[in-house]
Amino acid sequence: MKKVCAYLSIMFLLTLFVNVAYAQDKNATKTESTTTVSETTVSQTTAAAEQPVQTEAADKQSFHQVLKTKYIQGGVGWMTPILICLILGLGLVIERIIYLNLATTNADKLLKKIEENVVAGNYDAAKDICRKTRGPVASIFFQGLDRVNNGLEDVEKSITSYGGVQMARLESNMIWISLFIAIAPSLGFLGTVVGMVQAFDDIEKAGDISPTVVASGMKLALITTVFGLIVALILQVCYNYLMSKIESLVSTMEDASISFMDILVKNRK
Repeated sequence: MKKVCAYLSIMFLLTLFVNVAYAQDKNATKTESTTTVSETTVSQTTAAAEQPVQTEAADKQSFHQVLKTKYIQGGVGWMTPILICLILGLGLVIERIIYLNLATTNADKLLKKIEENVVAGNYDAAKDICRKTRGPVASIFFQGLDRVNNGLEDVEKSITSYGGVQMARLESNMIWISLFIAIAPSLGFLGTVVGMVQAFDDIEKAGDISPTVVASGMKLALITTVFGLIVALILQVCYNYLMSKIESLVSTMEDASISFMDILVKNRK
């Protein structure tokens, strides 16, 4: 599953780079065409007539085109690491969602089947049911049933120990998602600081602190921060959802383990 998520992330990244390169070539072609047309019709066009045309063209841009434009304006060198954080973070989120959904088990139904076999003294059938059932709850029950002949104390110890192992598996890769949540805005702030330094260098070279120079430099510098914060917000929402799902599974595991021990105690021979 991890390999599949990694391949999908790489394909998405390559597709995005191709789209960005295509957008740059397309913009360059449009610029050349506009320059040629302007040179041939400069005597027939006025500045007042060009303004509505540019506004109309800007309004016709799709969200995808605007996003690519902002991506290029923010600087590919600074926006790409943030994009990689988003891709890898979402890949891990998808992997965790699939794993946690597959780990969800109807504990009440499983306990009923196990109780029926335990009451009948057929522990092998109960273990077979646990072996065929997917999820951490069934795995814990199997470990307990496998040691039922050693006494209830040994069963309780095995359930506690293996429960900790299953909890660690549920929380696997969550630390990497939290790392990307912290890195994305940090990279955005770093890109902003570097952009501001470059903006002040441009002001120093120009020898003028006109609003045009300052505003354009600050706008481009702040794009990386905006993008980094958006990535962090998306991953944070996914992280909180996954943590709530893990807490629900852990609670189910604990309740089911207590019920399982009660079944063994009632049918102790």
